[in-house]
Amino acid sequence: CRSFRSIDDQFRIGDLCYDCVRWEEDPEWGGFLDENISIFQYNDFFKEILARFKFRGDYLLSKVFADSLMNTLRTMDADLFVPIPLSDERLYERGFNQAEAILKEAGFSPTHLLTRIHSEKQSKKTRSERIHLPQVFQIFDEINIENKKIVLIDDVYTTGSTLRHAAKLLKSAGAEWIQSITLAR
Repeated sequence: CRSFRSIDDQFRIGDLCYDCVRWEEDPEWGGFLDENISIFQYNDFFKEILARFKFRGDYLLSKVFADSLMNTLRTMDADLFVPIPLSDERLYERGFNQAEAILKEAGFSPTHLLTRIHSEKQSKKTRSERIHLPQVFQIFDEINIENKKIVLIDDVYTTGSTLRHAAKLLKSAGAEWIQSITLAR
């Protein structure tokens, strides 16, 4: 979900941005992610703040995002809030999972449903490479997600590939509804 103030009418169809329309028209990916909400617009200022938070380990910046995330999450009827996991290698490099940090600072308990299979950094991949990745997640089987409403939390929606991989896996395992919230788009 993009702010339609920032995109021209030619890049949307009804209430969907063209990116979401393309995903939904793809028979392999349509119907898995019910909606994405991005709180902020990704711009040069946000890029710098995110770099400090994510890559330079400034954990305190999670408090900056907490109120906005909390206000958005309060409006949702969800059973589980699931931060997108990092691979063990990325978690070691960064020292914390940024999606989990903002979720906790917003006052919500994360449910760890997914584990990530290590792969090369997403930022180093082209759009096509991101979209055509093999499945990058596995589900922890201990938690029953049958008919659950799940909200995925991540920092940035770039191509939607990460969120759609997670949503596809969770819906295939029985989740009823998958929505995602990202800090920026």
